[in-house]
Amino acid sequence: MVVINKAEVTNKTKAISEIEAMSMTEEVNVIGAMSSIEIAARAKSQLSAITGLNASTISRLSHDADGWHIVADMIELKRIPESSDVLATYEVRLDETGNLLSYRRTQRYTRGQTSD
Repeated sequence: MVVINKAEVTNKTKAISEIEAMSMTEEVNVIGAMSSIEIAARAKSQLSAITGLNASTISRLSHDADGWHIVADMIELKRIPESSDVLATYEVRLDETGNLLSYRRTQRYTRGQTSD
């Protein structure tokens, strides 16, 4: 025989409802917000689509009141050996929803080149 305490069931049901309500509130707060990983992927994808180049890496990502600021390194010329590939650094700016606002190439260099 199972004994069920009606007060415990009511309290648990109420607690579950509160948890569900909190979850729904949290989901509403993050709608439209993108993670830095999603932003980096969108920056690479949009920059590749515009320039026709392949993205090598994201070397910087930051966020402020103006939106997202990303620095991406793109392969401009593939060579053999790979250490002689020509790459370019691009500064990219995205809005809060991940749409490209602006980009510009700031530097060209060979893959094997180091800088301070």
